[in-house]
Amino acid sequence: MPLKNKSKWREGRAAYAMILPAVLIIAAVALWPLLRSFWISMFDLRLNDPTRNAIHYSYSVNIEQYADRFPGLLRAVKREAGNAGGGAPSALSAVQSKLEEVSQGLEEDPAFRKRLGKVNELLDAFSPIPQELRFIPVDNAKAERLKAELQEIRKELAGLKAGGSLDRPDEVIGLTSALLDTFQAPNFVGLSHYKELMSGGRLWESLSNTLLFTVFAVALEMLFGLLIALLLNRSFRGRGLVRAAVLIPWATPTAVSAMIWHYLYDGQNGIVAKLLYEAGLISDMGTLLSSGSRVMGSVIMADVWKTAPFVALLLLAGLQNIPSSLYEAAWVDGGGRWKQFVHVTVPLLKPAFFVALMFRTLDAFRVFDLIYVLTGGGPANSTESVSIYAYKTMFSELDFGKGSALSVIVFVCVLLISMAYVKWLGSDVVGRRAG
Repeated sequence: MPLKNKSKWREGRAAYAMILPAVLIIAAVALWPLLRSFWISMFDLRLNDPTRNAIHYSYSVNIEQYADRFPGLLRAVKREAGNAGGGAPSALSAVQSKLEEVSQGLEEDPAFRKRLGKVNELLDAFSPIPQELRFIPVDNAKAERLKAELQEIRKELAGLKAGGSLDRPDEVIGLTSALLDTFQAPNFVGLSHYKELMSGGRLWESLSNTLLFTVFAVALEMLFGLLIALLLNRSFRGRGLVRAAVLIPWATPTAVSAMIWHYLYDGQNGIVAKLLYEAGLISDMGTLLSSGSRVMGSVIMADVWKTAPFVALLLLAGLQNIPSSLYEAAWVDGGGRWKQFVHVTVPLLKPAFFVALMFRTLDAFRVFDLIYVLTGGGPANSTESVSIYAYKTMFSELDFGKGSALSVIVFVCVLLISMAYVKWLGSDVVGRRAG
């Protein structure tokens, strides 16, 4: 290898070695949560369902529940057989035999018997059962067979109940169902959550709401932000005070600003609602937070009030970097205010404009707190963003599998938006700033 090429190869290897820690940190901070969310989305994980409140790769049995429920069910069936008349005792004896076969099928495993003995000792001593003792894996084929037998038993008991042959039918049928619940089925569902979400209408409705909010809010913020930046870039007395005052909405916490606008939109005492009503723009003061066609506009107005100063701050920084000599040269060449704006301000402000546009688009697409505090996604999900949909699914419905799938979808959408901006709008801007 020539000496020059060998030197370049060493320099390249040294450069990669220097950026390796940064790559590992990015992978740990950004990629690992995403991969974890994607993995959880492959399971039907629901914290409000005892049979699916953890990830199960194969069948298992809750021995604590089994030790508590099986003896009670067996005693109840024996009692019913002793009290029943006609042909019911023989049928109940057959049910008892099938229950004992189910028990034998489980307890023929030495590990199961040993674990069951420990659990029974703790239960007899009124001691809590450690988590590591509660579940034991069971062969999938055996578990399916035993569950089918229990379902057949429940069906036979339901038939005896219909014939009036049972003294306490709800008890024995309920105990049979409870015993069935001790079997924890594997909850791996693959990409079913994504298929269900894509085929349902709520995801597309929330995405439509999110895109509508993003397009109109960002467009108005860029417009008002540019106007404010042009104003603040001029020299006038008290400019520093005005600049500080303009930033107050942006500095206000989003939840607080949402509550402020909620009071302003209130149908009883809201100042904004009252002014719009007296101006004849709305027919009822309460429509700003109750009418599906107007609520989104109310949310957009609140977001523009809060974040237009942020856009103005970024654009003002871009305006400050434009040399005044360019305006003087344009003025000498006969260019008026409008021509200076079109031929000097706009081209040189483009990098800052694209950066602000990209930041605001990504932030607006992930909107959560403003809408959640202001409307909660209502009325009738008319302002529900995809982030709020994910939050409700995960933390209100406790469906962590589907909620994780929605989180992955949000990430993919944000990634596509970022790639589009970098490739088509701001690749040269981002490249220069990174350099």
